[in-house]
Amino acid sequence: MAEITASMVKELREKTDAPMMECKKALTEAAGDLAKAEEILRIKLGNKASKAAARVTAEGIVGTFLSADGKLAAMVELNCETDFVAKNDDFIALAASLATLVAEKSPADVEALSALELSGQTVEQFRTALVGKIGENITIRRFVRTEAKGTVASYIHAGSKIGVLIDIVGGDEQLGKDLAMHIAASKPKSLDSSGVSADLIDAERRIAIEKAREAGKPEEMLEKIAEGTVQKFLKEVTLLGQVFVKAEDGKQTVEQLVKAKGASIAGFTLFIVGEGIEKKVTDFAAEVAEQAAAAAAAAQK
Repeated sequence: MAEITASMVKELREKTDAPMMECKKALTEAAGDLAKAEEILRIKLGNKASKAAARVTAEGIVGTFLSADGKLAAMVELNCETDFVAKNDDFIALAASLATLVAEKSPADVEALSALELSGQTVEQFRTALVGKIGENITIRRFVRTEAKGTVASYIHAGSKIGVLIDIVGGDEQLGKDLAMHIAASKPKSLDSSGVSADLIDAERRIAIEKAREAGKPEEMLEKIAEGTVQKFLKEVTLLGQVFVKAEDGKQTVEQLVKAKGASIAGFTLFIVGEGIEKKVTDFAAEVAEQAAAAAAAAQK
């Protein structure tokens, strides 16, 4: 049997907000498999077990570039250690400069972007110098460059913590703004069901079956119940399936809205600063106690 360590329990608790003992039981049942243990907790505790997974912990901002005609756009996520630095003028200017470079030079990846020239030096040299000036680590996490099939609309929200680019064919400027804001608010995973990973769908199906089974539903009904749950899930996580946030009747989906406007969506990109990055949390009391103990031990030698 796999050893269930305190660090494993702590990691699962941070991801799920479930009680410590429930986390330990789930890890034991899953033989130490963290992903499987999270599934077990979701079956037992419902969506509470996934609410912490969306926490944004790393700091930084999203920088964007949009051409005047809306045909070319770029977006960059630039990370730092504290929110204080994320508000620094030099840091903000760097994010904007990087977005412009991505649009104009179309680098293949972050390494290629770092090798481009910025203010008479490479981006990497510029970044290193800014790290020295500010006294905090700065990293370029990711970027996207879009050559529009239609016209790109952009939206920046929450102090530049959330950035959206959406390529719309047809429609008008207001539609683009509304849809970009919708994406920032509703955070779809993909345009339609074809963009949702099979693993994610399979996980939802398994969880639905186990929850229905634990609720005492007949075995012959489990697949039908699971299919209904999966279809509901797909509507919630796909842009076209979501109910438009400004729908007056509270029912109109994004797909229905776009169709009514005689438009279509070629694609979109959503950046949430720090998404998926775990930020180190320092327990200062424990750290001081540890240092004091170390000093006392050294004094006794």
